[in-house]
Amino acid sequence: MEVVLADALLARGGDPGELLRAVCAPLSADRAEALRLLLQRLAAGGPRGEAESEALRRAAWEVALERCRPLLRLGDGAAGGAERLRLGRAARGALRHCVQLCGAPLAARLARDALAELAGGGPGAEAAVEALAAAAPRLEEPALVARCAAVALALVREESEGEAAAALVAGRLLPALGGNGLALGRVWDGLLGGGPAPRAGRALLALSALADALLPRGPGAAAADARLCPRFWRLVQEGLTERDGLCRKRARYLLKRAVDLSGGQAACLRCPPDDTEGPLFWWSAEENEKLLQFWETYILIMETLEENQIHVIKPVLPKLNSLYELAISGKEGCWLFHPSWHMCIYKRMFESENKTLTKEGVLHFLELYETKHLPNSLGFSEVRGLVFLARSSRTPGQLMGACPPLGMRLQKFLTTYVMLLPEEEKGGFLLKFIQKMTNRHWCAVPILFLSMALAYIPTCKVLGTDGLHALRDVLQCTMITHQILLRGAAQCYLLQTAMHLTDVERVSLPEVASFLLSLRPEESLRRDTVLWMELCSWLQVNDRCFGKSVCSDFEHQEISSLCLYVRGLVGEYLKTPASEGENCFMPDWFEAKLVATMLLLAADYELPCLTFLSPFFLSPDTQRAFLNPLLDVLMKLGSNAYIPTLKTDKSLQLLLKLLQTRSLKCSNTQDEQVKKVTSIASLTVVCELMDRKPEAHLEDLPSVDALKRFTAFSQFNEVLKKPSYIEEKSGLCEETSSQGWGRIVARYVRDQWICLRFVLNKFPTLAQEYEEGTSELSLTAKRSREILESALEALTILPSDQVLPVFDCMRVLVPKLLNSLECLCIEAFDLAWKIISSLSNTQLIFWSNLKAFVRFIFDNEVLAAAASAKGQAYAKIKEIILKLIDMSTTKTGVFNVVLSHCCQSWILPTFDNRSAVRNAFLNAGNYCELITEGCVFGTVFRRDQRRLIQDVHAFIENLGEKCAANVVTESTNRDDHYVRICAIKFLCLLDGSNILHKSFMEDIVIKLLEKDELVSRSRTRYYANSLQHRIKNRVWQTLLVLLPKLDQKFLCGILDKVFQAGFGNNQASVKYFIEWIVILSLHKYPQFLNKFWDCFCYDEEKLKTSICTFLSVLSHFDTILQNTSEKKPILKKALLVVLQWCFNHNFSVRLYALVALKKIWAMCRMLDVEEFEALTPVIESSLQQVENMHGTGNARRNWQRIQDHFFFATFHPLEDYSLETIFYTLPRLSEVAEDEWISLCKFERFTDIPLPPAFQWYRSRAELLDLKPSDWSQQDTGSSSVDADGQTEWTDVQKKIIPWKHSTPSSDLEMVLQDRAAKLGKSNSRLIVVASLIDKPTNLGGLCRTSEIFGASALVVGSLHYVQDKQFQHLSVSAEQWLPLVEVKPSQLVDYLQQKKTEGYTAIGVEQTAKSYDLTEYCFPEKSLLLLGNEHEGIPANLIHHLDVCVEIPQQGIIRSLNVHVSGALLIWEYTRQQVIKHKQQK
Repeated sequence: MEVVLADALLARGGDPGELLRAVCAPLSADRAEALRLLLQRLAAGGPRGEAESEALRRAAWEVALERCRPLLRLGDGAAGGAERLRLGRAARGALRHCVQLCGAPLAARLARDALAELAGGGPGAEAAVEALAAAAPRLEEPALVARCAAVALALVREESEGEAAAALVAGRLLPALGGNGLALGRVWDGLLGGGPAPRAGRALLALSALADALLPRGPGAAAADARLCPRFWRLVQEGLTERDGLCRKRARYLLKRAVDLSGGQAACLRCPPDDTEGPLFWWSAEENEKLLQFWETYILIMETLEENQIHVIKPVLPKLNSLYELAISGKEGCWLFHPSWHMCIYKRMFESENKTLTKEGVLHFLELYETKHLPNSLGFSEVRGLVFLARSSRTPGQLMGACPPLGMRLQKFLTTYVMLLPEEEKGGFLLKFIQKMTNRHWCAVPILFLSMALAYIPTCKVLGTDGLHALRDVLQCTMITHQILLRGAAQCYLLQTAMHLTDVERVSLPEVASFLLSLRPEESLRRDTVLWMELCSWLQVNDRCFGKSVCSDFEHQEISSLCLYVRGLVGEYLKTPASEGENCFMPDWFEAKLVATMLLLAADYELPCLTFLSPFFLSPDTQRAFLNPLLDVLMKLGSNAYIPTLKTDKSLQLLLKLLQTRSLKCSNTQDEQVKKVTSIASLTVVCELMDRKPEAHLEDLPSVDALKRFTAFSQFNEVLKKPSYIEEKSGLCEETSSQGWGRIVARYVRDQWICLRFVLNKFPTLAQEYEEGTSELSLTAKRSREILESALEALTILPSDQVLPVFDCMRVLVPKLLNSLECLCIEAFDLAWKIISSLSNTQLIFWSNLKAFVRFIFDNEVLAAAASAKGQAYAKIKEIILKLIDMSTTKTGVFNVVLSHCCQSWILPTFDNRSAVRNAFLNAGNYCELITEGCVFGTVFRRDQRRLIQDVHAFIENLGEKCAANVVTESTNRDDHYVRICAIKFLCLLDGSNILHKSFMEDIVIKLLEKDELVSRSRTRYYANSLQHRIKNRVWQTLLVLLPKLDQKFLCGILDKVFQAGFGNNQASVKYFIEWIVILSLHKYPQFLNKFWDCFCYDEEKLKTSICTFLSVLSHFDTILQNTSEKKPILKKALLVVLQWCFNHNFSVRLYALVALKKIWAMCRMLDVEEFEALTPVIESSLQQVENMHGTGNARRNWQRIQDHFFFATFHPLEDYSLETIFYTLPRLSEVAEDEWISLCKFERFTDIPLPPAFQWYRSRAELLDLKPSDWSQQDTGSSSVDADGQTEWTDVQKKIIPWKHSTPSSDLEMVLQDRAAKLGKSNSRLIVVASLIDKPTNLGGLCRTSEIFGASALVVGSLHYVQDKQFQHLSVSAEQWLPLVEVKPSQLVDYLQQKKTEGYTAIGVEQTAKSYDLTEYCFPEKSLLLLGNEHEGIPANLIHHLDVCVEIPQQGIIRSLNVHVSGALLIWEYTRQQVIKHKQQK
């Protein structure tokens, strides 16, 4: 209609120039739009005469420079409201048509003016870009074209300009330059020529804007074919893996444009290769169908990876396999498509926010060389995604302690891949791989498995000095993790990697020594390990092969290069400068460590066979060879007054390091304090050796008597006077030296307490032997008090890693003083706990100190003394128990140490005194909460890092001595299962005939029932595998273990509580345990049956959720009556009870009752009881009817399932009573989480508490053990689900598309900037959705997404602030970036509707009115405006009469209205459907 009016006006208006001038003055928004329309029709008109054309050009020139350019400046920034926006849009269109009329001269004039404005940096940058965009297609001067192209590229490249400026250039200027062949070449060279390219996001933005020129959809060749440029394809690949979703979308758009163009042309094309792998893109007419299949599958995968729902993504993943089938030539065994395209898929998966998808990607990547015979390619050397091994865990059914599947696959992949590489490329790849490992911070698990994979690569000498340095850097990465065992294991594997892969001819011994210094002997490389022997063998095999070897003269040809190096190292280390007056620092400990380590390696290298047989002694020849320089210095310490202090320091330091490296404890010494330190260190070594070798009876030696006398009367915590030469130095030197001296003093104090510990343990009556005079007892107490006070002082002054012997001494002292000095003992408890809690994050020393702390606090004598007084000490110990249990929930293994120590000391005491044994077990009763909490201990594991670390810990521990870290690191059973195993095995050792044991067990049973009742009260309903479910499950498992040990009287008292628990709303596994306990109780004591029958007498309301529990018990009535002689009356009673439930209205209850009836009736028929003959017809017909149910409905299927249920079909309450059934088989069959399954091997592996040899209740019957949950579980999902690893390919998958091929090319610059910048396939719709009345962000977000998907031209909202709302963004999923949003407040809607109606829009209300149209009958005009109502009030009455028509959605239900988003979506789709049909008909 607008075009017709414009043509009519031009036909009757006479001079077009005069008509244009008349429209221009004054120029409002409406006149500007009319001007644009007139110019458009004039530009599209036919040929004119020369005079008429000249007049029209002059008028157009005048309009362009005097009207349009000022209007563009006026609308710059779009800050003046809707009127200014309309003016700006109209001016842009008018200016473009003026250039069409005037040609190159006006284009040149506009370009020069615009370039000048841009160079000046004024506020009119947007207007200048619009002017350049209008002029660009008609520019002809090469210099001017070059300047325009340079400005466009500069604005795209310049980061400081912001995204808005870049989007403006891409949306307006670049497409215009693309229409100018000369300009397109300049822009192309600037983007992808030889110079530096802009960053990927900006470059892809520019290329997307130029897509019509570089990859034309229609006929005609492109001026510059992007498909022939390698840099273009590298940029597309980079964009496909960018973190920014917009970059990825643009890259996919360009790829699809190129593929569609190539497929349509079906011509031969080959991009020049940029590496040895071949071209990045090629096409062939003969292979057209195969190529289209490959690229369509590839694009489908890349688009699907944009989704977050794994159920959408997973069906597409098997298509990766078909990609490889298409990508590899079977005849030539080479890549048909560049392998970097496949890596783009994996990189995208590796960087996904969906961790499940990441794991799938890593698994598939690692399986490549295992399942596919792929040609070699360096394109697969990118392994960033393997860091997600940190999130791998055991697969369902995999045993605890097995290697995680990702770890195994990584080993196979890396080994296979390296072996397939050419020999000359292996070193470069491995170096790059190891260096990449140092580029990020690692947690314990991935660095472990990457190191393990490297260690398993077969021996190949490819790494030189750079490789050794890179491995050392990786070693430093391992030090940041707190997992000591995993850290040590990683170090072991990295050392093995160095030995397997290092080319010794390219490294020197000093470089090897420097690498070994990075290994911690307390975690990995210790002298009594297999790894140490492997290192010695490696040094021996490669002797004299090391590069830059130590030069040896002719007389040393018989000596190995390592020995020569170590001799020189020792001599060099002990050298001191001639003047040491300025050097007041302590010697370098690392230097001493290096010398000691290499010295011992050289010694074992010379005599490897003695390393394990005699680890503490070197052969005489070896001593003389290596230690003479050191011995010379040590011999002069007491006689040579002029020996340099630095030399004595170094010699003593080296001696200490030698002793420590050989697993001996020693102390450092200084200056005049040498004799003291050496003496106490020697005493310490003697005491430790006597503790270690009790069979030698060394305490009978005379020297030990002197040791006792010295220890009994020495002053504890005696410190050493700082050496005089240190005191004389300046502040900085003093501070540095004091740090080293502090360590020496701490070691000295600690050694005193080690000696005291030895004396207190060996000679408890120490003070009585040497005191004279007054009462021995009081003096002993006095001396004990003094020592305990000294111990408290030692705890405050010693570093936390030195307090272990103090704890051991306090363990002996506190029981003697607890009654008389309770406050002092409580202070000792508090101070000890403070130290332990402060060490909780220090893995290396925490566990040894925790054990000492537990031995101290939970010593039998300490516990007994505290319990007898029931005072503050008793309360303090109870408080510490709670704190330890709380700590164990966040630190795995703490409760294990506590409970293992207590159970062993209570049930397996080391003394033979009967009274002492009784007193020890009394502690179990006084502190029974430890056992109670142990029985229900465990955490609800999430599938996160903690679960994974525990699994990997178990895997490393299972390696045994193969991994040196297991030998070096103190091993502790830290699996949370071991807490319950310890408690259960403790209970299994109890004897029901022992009065103490019987009383303790009854107390435990009562406490467990109370805990179950407490959990039930706290939450009446709980979810499967929740914490409440797990606690109840553990309670009833423990009660089931204790049941055979309980006598009749006690069981009679608690049976009511068991029945009450059965009335609760229990999860399946808890229900089975309760039923099992009831069955066993009734079997053992049939006289309890009357109590059982009472359970069926409650009202139906109470029984509706629990009656199935008691009916399940009746299904095992044969077991219950096994020990009963009079069965008939009991069976009669059972029949009467069951029959009434066979007619219950609840189907499940009827099923359970019928199962019980079938069992009981079979027993009755076997007894052939006449009394039951009257019931025979009823029962037989009922059972026959249920057996012969016809059809395939749920009733028949569920009847079959319940009969096949393991609890009714296979399980036998007596024959299946075993630890394995209780803790493994039944939880597994009842679908309890795998974390709760405790396998029998764990009971056997936990040897701290051995079960008696006669214990028979170990294993389940094979019939029950072989069952699988799928054999009986009621699964409605069917059995045809796809395997977890996705080996089968789905027949159909969801396909997310960007419909760029269906969009029509639009040259209308009236499109909003956001539309043009986002031109990746949006169709040009004339639908406006007005949602100003909607105020819920969720509805607006959903509408935004729907409007964008169906190509609406704009969404009108009441406020643009909604866009920032998180709920809006969650529903819109970035649609607001691709859809024009217009702000019109509700109060402005009347004016907005009237304005749009004048523009030719039909205002349509979505509302039910008296005259509303049915949606199925209404035909939408092309220019439609949909007004949606408010969520609650709909469209206000004052707006309805401004609408042209109302449309309603036909309804069939009772609810009156739909959600406003749903209503809007239905109308938007109906509009779209009608327009699509109309366009098809027009074509």
